[in-house]
Amino acid sequence: MYLFNGQLTILNRSDAPAAYDSSLVLRALAWLLSDAPRAQRFLDLTGLTPDGLRDTVAAPATHRATLEFLCAHEPDLLAAAEALEVPPAELASLRDRIAL
Repeated sequence: MYLFNGQLTILNRSDAPAAYDSSLVLRALAWLLSDAPRAQRFLDLTGLTPDGLRDTVAAPATHRATLEFLCAHEPDLLAAAEALEVPPAELASLRDRIAL
């Protein structure tokens, strides 16, 4: 809240957090795909094909699938968080902020 024209008001949420979320998920996906066995496991578990992934890379459902995949295997979540220099909880919390 802040004072504007003598009245308390609440700032509207900007698009910046959503853009940050998308950027972070895409970085996590790039990390995930950087290892061939891990990438294949992701494709197998999600049912995506390489072409399907290319077609839906910006879709919220693909972002959610990326985070679900990482959160389902703690070693991957921890390694991704370390590589991306974010707390593991940040990646895990993104999952709940993506509207499907």
